[in-house]
Amino acid sequence: MITAYCSNCKSVEIRDLSQPASFPEHVVWIDMVEPSREEELYVEKVLGIEVPTREDLKDIEPSARLYIENDAVFMTASLVWKAETDAPTLTDVAFILAGNRLVTIRYAHPKSFALFIAALHRLPENWRSGAALLAKLLETIVDRTAEILETSVSRIDILSTHVFGRAKKVRKPSNYLEQKLRDIAGHHRMISKLRDSLGSLSRLLTFFHTIPAIQQDHEAKELCRTISRDIQSLSEHAAFVAANITFLLDASLGLINIEQNSIIKIFSIASVVFLPPTLVASVYGMNFQVMPELAWTAGYPFSLALMVISAVIPFFFFRWKGWL
Repeated sequence: MITAYCSNCKSVEIRDLSQPASFPEHVVWIDMVEPSREEELYVEKVLGIEVPTREDLKDIEPSARLYIENDAVFMTASLVWKAETDAPTLTDVAFILAGNRLVTIRYAHPKSFALFIAALHRLPENWRSGAALLAKLLETIVDRTAEILETSVSRIDILSTHVFGRAKKVRKPSNYLEQKLRDIAGHHRMISKLRDSLGSLSRLLTFFHTIPAIQQDHEAKELCRTISRDIQSLSEHAAFVAANITFLLDASLGLINIEQNSIIKIFSIASVVFLPPTLVASVYGMNFQVMPELAWTAGYPFSLALMVISAVIPFFFFRWKGWL
């Protein structure tokens, strides 16, 4: 689907590709969402550029993501998508500056684009050129990334409370901590995606800041500097959050080991406590001909008392040592 946005913020959806390839004169932004090959050829014919395909967007080489060809600037960044779900992912989006027009190619629907389109009519007229629109779009993308990071931090803080602040009076499932490990893995995945996205945006901003269209626009240039500083701050914060997740993971594994050791400790002490009574019972279970206690009237109670005493003494010894 191709949607063209004019300088007056009106949108035109291009559906009929059989007509001669052209866009209205005041079109400054061409948004291509999951374009077909026919739509790619249509835009190529209008703008005189080679539109990158979906496979081209997946290339991770910087030279394939940031380059200038035939006076058109090609940039690709990875944006976080499906952040509200349990399976966040990265989607590659291409930004092309062809003359005074901005072209975006995407095969997903990041929320930042919907937010930008909704606020497009509020932009001042001097911000309605291709380069200025891209600067504002990147600002919206970074703001959305910051919002995702803030939400993740809040959820991680709640998870940390659940792991370390469990109420003893409330009965928890035996695999409670194991379930929390899955939550930690999910948060780690989200932060990893955010860091990858911020890294790609940082490289794009560095490249974008050097093109003539930005160097000649003072306001857009200052906005790019501000966005770069925001990306740097978010990257540092994301690294801090990643370290906290690593600590939370190590601590959860440590608590699981402590619980397992406690269970093993109980069985070890139980075996030691019942070892002396077992020894007494084994002695009096032997079939020797001469065993004086067998002829005693009090022999049976004596053996029972001996077994109880041999079990009680180790128990109180362990209590005195603080092992129980």
